[in-house]
Amino acid sequence: MRPLDPRLLRYATGAAAWIAVLAALGVLTAALVIVQAQLLATVIAGTFVDKATLGTLRATVIALAVVVAVRALTAWTSEAVAHRASAAATSGLRRRLLSAVVSLGPPAQRTRRTGELAELATTGIDSLDGYFTSYLPKLLLAVAVPLAVLGRIAAADPVSGITVAVTLPLVPVFGALIGMATSRHAKRRWQALAQLAHHFLDVVSGLQTLKVFGRARAQRESIEKVTGDYRAATMATLRLAFLSSLALELIATMSVALVATEVGLRLAYGDLGLRTGLLVLILAPEAYLPLRAVGAQFHATADGLAAAEEVFAVLETSPQGQQSPAAVTPREITLHDVTVHHEGRPDPAPDHVTLTITPGMITAVAGPSGCGKSTLLRVLLGFTAPDEGSVTPHCPPETFAWLPQDPVLFAGTVAANISLGWPDAPRRAIEAAARAAALDDVPLETTLGERGAGLSAGQRRRVALARALLVRRPVLLLDEPTAGLDAKTEQRVLATLREVADSGRAVLVVSHRPAVLLAADEAILLGAVTTRVPA
Repeated sequence: MRPLDPRLLRYATGAAAWIAVLAALGVLTAALVIVQAQLLATVIAGTFVDKATLGTLRATVIALAVVVAVRALTAWTSEAVAHRASAAATSGLRRRLLSAVVSLGPPAQRTRRTGELAELATTGIDSLDGYFTSYLPKLLLAVAVPLAVLGRIAAADPVSGITVAVTLPLVPVFGALIGMATSRHAKRRWQALAQLAHHFLDVVSGLQTLKVFGRARAQRESIEKVTGDYRAATMATLRLAFLSSLALELIATMSVALVATEVGLRLAYGDLGLRTGLLVLILAPEAYLPLRAVGAQFHATADGLAAAEEVFAVLETSPQGQQSPAAVTPREITLHDVTVHHEGRPDPAPDHVTLTITPGMITAVAGPSGCGKSTLLRVLLGFTAPDEGSVTPHCPPETFAWLPQDPVLFAGTVAANISLGWPDAPRRAIEAAARAAALDDVPLETTLGERGAGLSAGQRRRVALARALLVRRPVLLLDEPTAGLDAKTEQRVLATLREVADSGRAVLVVSHRPAVLLAADEAILLGAVTTRVPA
């Protein structure tokens, strides 16, 4: 990543103005450094060469004190402005990231897992705080101060100016070489952290199942291994940081020593005045100091820069499989010869499937596990782009109401979960949807935990079905809607689906249950050969 990536200014809305203020403060700091060195050299030379008294130098001493005070105030202001810039940048970047993830939808999780995205939106963006509060102010000083100081030294003593001009670029050159290695280490460390976050989230989510089947201890050992990888990556980054800081300090110290040596020799032979020599000796360390500080702070912000690269990758991902909304809901939706290939699987699923979704009909899709039934629904929703074939016409996700195979419920009341797609739904509409989903055994004011804790699997599925029925979308996509239900409840749900179809809406059901296949107007069996079975 570049020292000042323009994408930070483009995506981190609100930070550009604060960075401009930081740049102005950097220019002011450079001027104050030169004035302070000039006044200090004047006081010292006046005292030892001109034998001036405190009364004679009173105005100069007062001016020096004022400059020191203003420089301290400027440093405090720079720090305050840097914190403002950091707050504006991180909040703006986080909003952009969340908006991008929502816009991309589930396809965003095909390349970045849930734990990685969560870590990126929290710890990853928060780690940019050091970039704005520590690194960026010193970077701006590293641009303004060395150039101004070099110009003043060259004007006072051309020989010392040449020495500084030759040695000064060594610090950023070596810093850039070290920075490239640091970036690679920081990226590996970030990837290890993302893997740890995702793995830990998976284990915690499935802890009950792991405990029942006696696999909790094995997962603990797996987490220990992932944690060990993260620890090793962190220690490698720290070793590089310490060694590179030593190298930069050594280069800067030797450069200042070289300037001091040639100034001392010329002073001893009388080729240089004391006032000029003092000015050069005072200013020389100030020329290298900002560059050394930038090199030191770069390692502290390497994690933030690596995370920012991942954020930019998400923000610059083009949505796939998402089309503009259709002006009119089509009478039929046709999937023609749809094929989807999956990474790590030799055979596609689904494989050259053609089907038509017709309003007023219940279409059932059945077949063995892994043949692509749920993937067909994701293709219709635009969450998965087919590798071959097409969907005609393209419809926005708002065309469909969806019951996934593993419904997601949130902490809150049952009524709030049902009205997720229609937050302002009237109470009577929510109650009607619950009755239609055969959800008579669960009061609507029942408070649920995370992921619907407190309900059985069948009850969670019926809550999600009521949610899909409430929004009254033209097409109803249902993945195993009657799984976990007894025969009586299943018949009530199937009667509701028949009412939905008779009202002119289309219903596509994925199911293994014989009762569902018998209730459908058309059943499509996926497998080696796709077979249509009329009702």
